[in-house]
Amino acid sequence: MKSEETEALRRAHLFKGLSDDVLQNITGNEPVRLYPKGKILFQQGEEADHFYVILTGWVKLYRQLPSGDEAILHIFTTGDTFAEAAMFGDHKYPATAEIVSESRVLAINCNRFERILRETPNVAMRMLASTSHHLKDLVTEIEQIKGRNSFQRLAYFLVKMCPPNANSAVVKLPYEKSLIASKLAIQPESLSRSLNKMRGLGVKCVNDQIIISDVDALREIAMDDDVEDRDQAQL
Repeated sequence: MKSEETEALRRAHLFKGLSDDVLQNITGNEPVRLYPKGKILFQQGEEADHFYVILTGWVKLYRQLPSGDEAILHIFTTGDTFAEAAMFGDHKYPATAEIVSESRVLAINCNRFERILRETPNVAMRMLASTSHHLKDLVTEIEQIKGRNSFQRLAYFLVKMCPPNANSAVVKLPYEKSLIASKLAIQPESLSRSLNKMRGLGVKCVNDQIIISDVDALREIAMDDDVEDRDQAQL
């Protein structure tokens, strides 16, 4: 495993503070695999024999609706773990996982991890902390969808992509705009119009890059409870 991949592994909430020996016991001899965009890691309803850690790249988790559409549950990136809760209950994956940009991913055997959970209380506590982190992310996403208009959701998404404390930034979109729109519960055409409206805030879209001249101005829009509903008034 490359040094930067080891660091990504240690950034995962599930593995923070664990000793080298415990970490090695968890990962075993599983190889890091490079997956191309579009690769399906597992399908909804399949037997859950592994969970996953993203060392580089992006993965979407979604459920297939009766209409044939996809309901995106979450999009994970470097340092994230996912599908670990599937080892409990009926041991079935509750959703489908698909690579959305070339990714290096480590699969961890569920049977081995369950044994370690029983033998190592510290790992069990990390599991609870990781579950709490996933729940907090889910609550934040629901809050954004229910409590913010589409313009604010996009602003919040872009601000999160900026480096901490940056005054200005150039953000490379990690995946297609159509997927960003789906993640934010925005129609693709509304996303495009919102990006155009953001020019007045010093935001410019060039291919897959977003140039942000004033991150604080964008953050103010994202977090302002009294901001005008641009979806209705302007778009």
